[in-house]
Amino acid sequence: MTPISLGSWPTPLERIPRAAESLGLGPNDLWIKRDDVTGLGGGGNKIRKLQYSCAQALASGTTTLITSGAPQSNHARLTAAAAARLGLKCILVLGGARPETTQGNLVLDEIAGAEIVWAGSESGSAVASIAEDVARSGGVPFVIPFGGTSAISAQGYVDCAREIEEQIEGFDRVVVAVGSGGTMAGLVAHLGPERVIGVDVGAVSDPGAVVAALLDEMPGPVVRAEELQIMRDHVGQGYSTLTDGSSNAIRRLARTEGIFLDPTYTGRAFAGLTTLVADNVISAGSRTVFLHTGGVPGLFGHPDLPTLLAGGTPE
Repeated sequence: MTPISLGSWPTPLERIPRAAESLGLGPNDLWIKRDDVTGLGGGGNKIRKLQYSCAQALASGTTTLITSGAPQSNHARLTAAAAARLGLKCILVLGGARPETTQGNLVLDEIAGAEIVWAGSESGSAVASIAEDVARSGGVPFVIPFGGTSAISAQGYVDCAREIEEQIEGFDRVVVAVGSGGTMAGLVAHLGPERVIGVDVGAVSDPGAVVAALLDEMPGPVVRAEELQIMRDHVGQGYSTLTDGSSNAIRRLARTEGIFLDPTYTGRAFAGLTTLVADNVISAGSRTVFLHTGGVPGLFGHPDLPTLLAGGTPE
């Protein structure tokens, strides 16, 4: 499948020497891949995936994109933006109940013109029902999976891995958040499991199995779940909660580099990177790329935002 273009490529790869120094690393040891500045709809990693999903949708003659996610889903926001760019209708099926106030990503969903359906705990069956309704009314629905992740859309992160190789020589590893699994799967498919470390955010119950299943459907060598490097100790009390590590990571990167992270994905991922340094898995003299997958708009709708604002200086 040939992707369409929805973003600005390649995204920057930058040194973050002050953040590196704060962790006890050298000025050339830590780099950040800025997939938070991909151009469309506030930026984020889902755009690379949507370039493949939307190519499929357009090939099918779709009139309406339908997808599902959590209330502050970055994927939902970017699907709404992609639909607007392509002149398509968009229906977002979100879990839970409509909140009393519209904040964060939900503001952008509505501004982009998406129809939002609140599905409680039944988002899967709601998506199927809505797709049937669209078809009955004469439209052509195209359902994008939860998180935008499929073996085809994960090819967007094969593309990203190639970009990184073109931008920096001799890097040792990439550290990335693991949600629905497609971003890590694409990186591993090209770079191999030994050069990719994922940090679980709690979006799925078994991220290793999810990533391995995606890799089974992608071109390249067979990768077993047990070969994957996934840190499982940064989920805290659950996907939608703020961890101390994420809070510290957000403040650290903002105050050393002026780069903002989100509490759910990139905050946890940078907290994982911090742990890897403390455990000497990442040491001075090696080169680590931190993949910034975006998601900052969700910070403004996070239920623990007051706790984050009350935090102090990272230790």
